[in-house]
Amino acid sequence: MKIIILAGGKGLRLWPFSREKYPKQFLKIFDNRSLFQKTLKRFTENFRRENIVIVTNEELGWPIRDQIQELGYSPGDFLIIEEPVSQDTAPAIALAVRFLEEKKQLEAGETLVVCPSDHLIKPERDFLEALRRTENLTADYILTLGIKPKRPETGYGYIEAGEKISEGIFKVRSFLEKPSFERAREFVARENFFWNAGIFAFRREVLREEYRCHAPEIYEGIFRTKSLEEVLKNYSFLPNISIDYAIMEKTSRAAVIPLEVFWSDVGSWDALYEVAEKDEKGNRLEGPVVVEESEGCLAWAEKSLVALVGVKDLRVIASGDAVLVLGKGFGQKVKEVVKRLEKDPQFQKLVKFPLKENRPWGRFVELERGPRYRIKRLVVNPGAGLSKQLHYHRSEHWIVVKGTAKVTLGDKVFYLRENESTFVPPATVHRLENPGKIPLEIIEIQVGSYLEEDDIVRLEDFYGRS
Repeated sequence: MKIIILAGGKGLRLWPFSREKYPKQFLKIFDNRSLFQKTLKRFTENFRRENIVIVTNEELGWPIRDQIQELGYSPGDFLIIEEPVSQDTAPAIALAVRFLEEKKQLEAGETLVVCPSDHLIKPERDFLEALRRTENLTADYILTLGIKPKRPETGYGYIEAGEKISEGIFKVRSFLEKPSFERAREFVARENFFWNAGIFAFRREVLREEYRCHAPEIYEGIFRTKSLEEVLKNYSFLPNISIDYAIMEKTSRAAVIPLEVFWSDVGSWDALYEVAEKDEKGNRLEGPVVVEESEGCLAWAEKSLVALVGVKDLRVIASGDAVLVLGKGFGQKVKEVVKRLEKDPQFQKLVKFPLKENRPWGRFVELERGPRYRIKRLVVNPGAGLSKQLHYHRSEHWIVVKGTAKVTLGDKVFYLRENESTFVPPATVHRLENPGKIPLEIIEIQVGSYLEEDDIVRLEDFYGRS
């Protein structure tokens, strides 16, 4: 059995903590592991790492690798596939199958499992047992796991089970999109409706045939193209469509295994509140938060103190650069706010970029910004370095807070240690490296007429970005 973990997408329903360049699977929700890390750990403890495939996109490749290393694994332990552009699940799954065919030894009749990277599942034992049950059925069916609904939920799709195939396995009669509350209440009252968890099991020959019949453009673009290089070159031209729309709603080979476990896609702040442990007044508080005479609230602050007094059923989310205040039941409306922000040039950055931005060499956090200046804290990993570069519109001051910095400035190379600094004039070739064994921390003060990240002219780069 091979496991395909889908780890792309935007995940903006948990904005402002999740951003386009740092979606929700990377958030460490209430403990020291992210949703992606929980998913990866779930499978590494039960399957060999060489049988685990991670599908993401080029912009998320470095956060993926960082979080793999945080678990004590090497990114080289897994097959990591990076889409040239972020597509929906139908092209992404087909791409993973094509990579497996060329990069891994696929046994005849081997089952492939597709699972999202941002779901919570308990107990994991029951979930894994259900996956293993699929192996005897994938010769004839594309299996999906249906979660027994615990309540009316308008944020999930539903699966209607039909004819019984064998004990605990049913043909799929229909897939239903996110319903109204009244329809969701009807579904919960009936025994043959289940939440669609987006988890699938199949054999490659079965899936290939269904793509050929129901998604011919993806079939031709992925499976009939001569080389992987050509597939990736033309990938952006493929239909941007989910596996549900492209295959599952059309095929006669869909079957569902009902599963009664705790499951959540953590798809909204309301959903996150539901899965969180709460105090005696029903509050969940994370970060610098104080409450007085308040109940039923979720408050999560990243930097600034949040105080709640005399309120009920609020969700208050304060990242370092944005604050979201929601009433109970309005979690699904966050995407409407995000759409408005995406259209406004003043706020587009708040949708795309987190305050802490990951780079192949480490990360940086914006501490403050004003007219003609910007202050950042850089953390450069041991043995890593920024590209050799220059800026036309700004100068930079570097102050070492921790570690040792190797600095290239023009034709000079020198070292800076804690509390030492240097100045980088505009249009001067420079590079910052960490030759040490501990992370290098730098305070960088930028001054100039234009301070955005695209004022970088890369001359040499360790990571192939020049």
